[in-house]
Amino acid sequence: MNCPWCEFEGRPRELHAHLGETHPEQVVFEERIGRTFYGITCPCCDDGYRHEIKPRGRDAGFVEEFNAQIRLVAFDMLVNHLLVEHDPEAASVAEPEDAEVGAPAPQATGGPAWLMEARRKAAEDGDAGPQT
Repeated sequence: MNCPWCEFEGRPRELHAHLGETHPEQVVFEERIGRTFYGITCPCCDDGYRHEIKPRGRDAGFVEEFNAQIRLVAFDMLVNHLLVEHDPEAASVAEPEDAEVGAPAPQATGGPAWLMEARRKAAEDGDAGPQT
């Protein structure tokens, strides 16, 4: 994938990290009606994404303390948008090695896959493991 603001090229995960390190100013923070929002606009098509920072969005210290993480969330939305809207072929094959291959599917009463896997490993080791 190519960075929409410079010559960087890399896999989606690498692009995500690059955006956060090199282009943090592309994520904007806005105050409206006593609430704080973050947003980013796609430079390819001008589609914008805006989202309220909640529930602590009214706390200026929260936004200051976590602005890097909030920016990464916005860049995650942008990378997904770029994949789906501007490079659909890449989206279908994006980083297949990162998929959870072999992870058990969650069961209706068993909980999420990560918990089921932890229980399975604990059972194999003879440990009580995580309980619900």
